[in-house]
Amino acid sequence: MDLVLGIDGGGTSCRAALATASGTVLGRGKSGPANIMTDLHSARQNIVEAARLAFVEAGRDAEFIPQTDAVLGLAGTNVGGYKQQLLDILPFRRSLVESDAVIALNGALGDHDGAIAIIGTGSIFMSRKGAAMQTIGGWGFMLGDLGGGARIGRDLLQETLLAHDDIHPASPLTQAVLERFHGDPREIVKFAAVSKPADFGTFAPMVFDYAAHGDAVAKLVLARAVNDIEEALDTLKLSPDQRLCVLGGLAGLAAPHLSARYQNMLHAPEQDALGGAVAMAARLFGTAGAPAHV
Repeated sequence: MDLVLGIDGGGTSCRAALATASGTVLGRGKSGPANIMTDLHSARQNIVEAARLAFVEAGRDAEFIPQTDAVLGLAGTNVGGYKQQLLDILPFRRSLVESDAVIALNGALGDHDGAIAIIGTGSIFMSRKGAAMQTIGGWGFMLGDLGGGARIGRDLLQETLLAHDDIHPASPLTQAVLERFHGDPREIVKFAAVSKPADFGTFAPMVFDYAAHGDAVAKLVLARAVNDIEEALDTLKLSPDQRLCVLGGLAGLAAPHLSARYQNMLHAPEQDALGGAVAMAARLFGTAGAPAHV
């Protein structure tokens, strides 16, 4: 079959697109999480299910999945041996497994040099200059993800407790957070003890909202996050003529707060991450003579 698959898998969901060898998408499918570091075998199941649903939507027989080549951009590929373990159990004819940031970069930049900043629950930064690529971050909530929604939410909860203890000044935002926990700081501690990064991230939009109204604590937390983002971008050493695409669930909220230097470099992404995976699959596998192992 003259078809390829692009797959985008993260901590929340897995998306697949079935396309022609030239990259024209015929069908899409979506399933559950596909972070291979968190749960390798469940990720594999969700990858296959998303691919199956893409075949179904395209009106093609899913029995041909083992005869189809795929490019997969997945969370969790940058740690340990999970990538090779997954390659050993994937059902596709030929597979290229990359990080979700790689397919996002290819989708956003197309053929251009530049960089992406993915600001969602977590954060990761990547640049491309010709054949050279550099990645910063993506180390997870406990030790990384600076500037991401989970860290912003955690910082807000920390500031709320500091305000409760009269160590830092309170504000309407810290009062609103405390009210969410029925005025009991112990409930904040209990929440933090059992919460996942996405749970902390639910508080991030409050920071942007209250900052827009001049709340001092919100502005402090937001300034810290923007500084973290720009430290990473500074390390990529971008030139003013290169493109910068800000992606992820908080992209629309975070991008307007970047300094003028980076504001002037901002471009809308050409495609999303799934589109980047499809484009890579068409480029790698869409012509005769593609290598058997990539």
